Amino acid sequence: MKISVIIPVYNAEKFVTQAVESALQFDEVYEVILVEDKSPDNALYVCQQLTEMYDKVKLYQHPDKGNHGAGPTRNLGIEKSTGDFIAFLDADDYFLPNRFDAEKELFKDNNVEGVYGAIGVHYYSEKAKEQYYPIFGDKLTTVYKRHHPKDVFPGQIYMLGSFGLFSIDALTIRRDSLIRKMSTLFKSSLRLHQDTEFLYRLSYYLDLYPGILDRAVAVRGVHENNRITMVDSKKINPASTRVLLWKEVNNWAENEPTIPDHIKLHIKRMYRSFDIANSPLSKKWGMILKYMVSDYHSIRSGIYNINFRKNLF
Repeated sequence: MKISVIIPVYNAEKFVTQAVESALQFDEVYEVILVEDKSPDNALYVCQQLTEMYDKVKLYQHPDKGNHGAGPTRNLGIEKSTGDFIAFLDADDYFLPNRFDAEKELFKDNNVEGVYGAIGVHYYSEKAKEQYYPIFGDKLTTVYKRHHPKDVFPGQIYMLGSFGLFSIDALTIRRDSLIRKMSTLFKSSLRLHQDTEFLYRLSYYLDLYPGILDRAVAVRGVHENNRITMVDSKKINPASTRVLLWKEVNNWAENEPTIPDHIKLHIKRMYRSFDIANSPLSKKWGMILKYMVSDYHSIRSGIYNINFRKNLF
């Protein structure tokens, strides 16, 4: 196997060395491609040092040296890759020693176009653990059962939480299948959840097989400045970001003639439900209902209670 590991780098000077060295522990890793996305910290300098230390490490930036987000940054890494297989790794995450154990066996079958596994969690500080442990705990992010490849796409769309999740850090893909079957890779229109949208489409076009699901093959690093961590913890409004995600999924489904009508209808309903939930009117009445439950006695004492009127008007 010749694996290209693609690492988008943004504001990760403290973590990127660990990510790179976790990838270089494997003989199967042919190259580590760093794509620096105009970081505000010293990540570019750290990346340059890594290219000097390790022959397998290659460094790229966007042609305008600007900030384009994780999606276009991963796309540039795919474009520059030369391995037969592609694996992704976020710059603040890292691989475990068993990362490619299942892949080495499964990819002997040419019908296997992709393999996914489970990831664990690591808290980089006590502050991060204190803030985010109630959200992530010590649990695995994984698909809960071993599914046939044809069931992976509908499972993600219909079953959502009961199906489980696989992360891009635990995904390995045949490069030729990806390029041949996916006319669009990561969407530049999404700043967040672009990996989730990509995984939906990927699981529709490619046959993805389960690897190791009962123990972690990679680790997600949780720290205070991780953007997706802030979304999951509701520091960034998750409803608004999911509206954009499902809008993109819906646009794709509407323009993909091979998707069955019942799946298109379900995707449209998902998009509409998030869109309605995020509307100003829904937010206002949500606040009113929440207040009515939490301060019912005050409301009984007078509809003109100032807090209630503030939410109502």
